[in-house]
Amino acid sequence: MGMRPVAAYLSDSYVFNWRQQTFATDLIFVVPIAFCLVAGLATAHPGAGMIAAGGALLVGFGAKHSIESSPLLPMIFACLSITFSTFVGMLAGHDNYVLIPVAAFWAFGYGMLTERPGGYGWVGLQGVVTLLVGSAFPVSAKPAMVRALLMLAGGATQVLWSSAALRLFSQLSDHLRDIARYMREEEIALRAAVAQVAATVRKRNFTDSTVAYSLRLMVTVAVSTEIYRLLHFASGYWIPMTAVLVLKPGLADTASKAIARTLGTVAGAWLLSVLIAHFTPSPVTLAIFTLVFAWLSYATLNVNYALFAVFITGYIVFLLSLALIPGPEIAYRRALCTAIGGAMALSVRLVVLHRRKAGLTAKTAKEG
Repeated sequence: MGMRPVAAYLSDSYVFNWRQQTFATDLIFVVPIAFCLVAGLATAHPGAGMIAAGGALLVGFGAKHSIESSPLLPMIFACLSITFSTFVGMLAGHDNYVLIPVAAFWAFGYGMLTERPGGYGWVGLQGVVTLLVGSAFPVSAKPAMVRALLMLAGGATQVLWSSAALRLFSQLSDHLRDIARYMREEEIALRAAVAQVAATVRKRNFTDSTVAYSLRLMVTVAVSTEIYRLLHFASGYWIPMTAVLVLKPGLADTASKAIARTLGTVAGAWLLSVLIAHFTPSPVTLAIFTLVFAWLSYATLNVNYALFAVFITGYIVFLLSLALIPGPEIAYRRALCTAIGGAMALSVRLVVLHRRKAGLTAKTAKEG
């Protein structure tokens, strides 16, 4: 293996593009998260504040993408995606025979969305992530709706505040007036995707990169979800969640993301465990650290993926600590599940590559 392949597999771990840092700008997106956490603490419902803050955090990342040259459309679509997916995930989480095919279907849909320009793929990814998170908290329809609406409230707060802070309120008004048009366009796009998949299946020609990638995502999420459910491991949903986050169309991209995500998460988990072990923070201190790490996550997303993983791990550890879950325990769970999920994604990509090479070898031998 030459130096170039090794560099490709490690690029997300050692390449730091500091020109892409957005520390000043991203303070805007932290304000709605702070509002949700403060509202939860002030009303003696920190759990509700945490859920809404999670919605605000996810939707805030949408501003780093665009649909039709607008950063607001990914945020608006993500609000709808995470709300619906949270509700479905919590209902499907009762039964493996329901959850696994639903999660696989969501993953396949995300894969098909990656073919479209702009932030559509990112919106689909948020749907898969929130479906998997919701599956860890199976409840009846009413509490599932409450949690979904809290996610929507946090996301909507982020959209409204960001629109005002970025002076895009008139653009937001235009987008909201055009909701019916967007729905019609999505219906047309869905029909086209179904026709594309049907044609691929009918011809039995899976060389179409988008369909092939979607199938890999579907299998990976189905298998990793089955593993997470069989292990009965607290926070085990991080296994399929990591797998879907790092699995990319190419082997080098998948390996690079998997290695960076694992290294960053393990490093973050170790550092935070050491930090938390030496003091007992108050809820206010935990909320402040949560906001700091949310800000750092936004600001370093495009700088270095491993560094981003360190900070997003910190955000999750401090956020869940508000729910009185021991910080070191959260860090350990996340590190372990991230390593398993990353290994799952890489294994699937290697198996596909091996089968492809074996097929080419057999074809060459037959022709020879």
